[in-house]
Amino acid sequence: MDTRLLRTFVALAKTGSFTAAASELHLAQSTVTVQIRSLERTLGTRLFDRLPTGARPTSTARRLLIEAEAMLDAEARLRAVAEAENGTGDDGMVAGQVAVGAGESLCASRLPRVIASLRRTHPRIDVHLRPVDSAAAVEDLGAGRLDIGLLLEPEVNLADLIARPIAYEPLVYVASPEHRLAGRTVGWEALAGESFFVHEEGCSYSDRLVRTLLAQCGSQPGSQPRLTRFGSIEATRSLVAAGLGLALLPRATVRQHLRDGLLAVVHGPETQPVPVQLTRHRRRWVTPAARVVADELARLLPDPQPTAQPAER
Repeated sequence: MDTRLLRTFVALAKTGSFTAAASELHLAQSTVTVQIRSLERTLGTRLFDRLPTGARPTSTARRLLIEAEAMLDAEARLRAVAEAENGTGDDGMVAGQVAVGAGESLCASRLPRVIASLRRTHPRIDVHLRPVDSAAAVEDLGAGRLDIGLLLEPEVNLADLIARPIAYEPLVYVASPEHRLAGRTVGWEALAGESFFVHEEGCSYSDRLVRTLLAQCGSQPGSQPRLTRFGSIEATRSLVAAGLGLALLPRATVRQHLRDGLLAVVHGPETQPVPVQLTRHRRRWVTPAARVVADELARLLPDPQPTAQPAER
């Protein structure tokens, strides 16, 4: 059986959309349609109900999905063994492609030096970095679109995933240097009436901040924070620097802005550093290249000075 058809089947089952599956696989939508019809003829069963809202897997397709993913995983193992035997060159260096998913803050602040190190020490490893939130990373690990996920989560309690903390991301409240709270030590009662820019839902530390602020507002009559969700850290930093509100961000993403005087620390309630969880799928084989990348992440990702609140002003 042509595993390309299985890969298309898995992508369509996960996305529920011919258009989305085609985009993910870098194929024409018509090609996805042809491949699914070919697979249905080969298996002698209908795999999807074509609906106005998308493609819904049949009960048969849902049962076959697990087997299809297992076959694709077996193919990956076969290719990795072949690469290890024949594709690494005379120098015996590990080769292969590794897909790593992480939040924007890690992609921007922590991962560039890891990838730079890998290019020097393992030039035959090609790392594909994908900015994703935790929910998307979990889905992509399950679908085989990611080999490694870096989740900013206190815990990862999912049966299909294996996770271990390899670093801790300190958080800091920031404001414009001209903001009335800049440089001050304040409590929740002072923060409750402020405007905050926070990440989109699914970011563990942002969601926790929102819950705390809203709970605090319930005990402060007439006090209500203005909460604006953003997916971009760069946009959040710019809005805060313009004096439009506060934000709680990973220290690494604002360190240079604090040094340059574009942002200032607000010494708010203590925040615990968020663990960076190195995560992989339990049932998927870890290629030699993925093992090298995981080891390098564990070696280079930790912040040398993990603290709950930084001292920069």
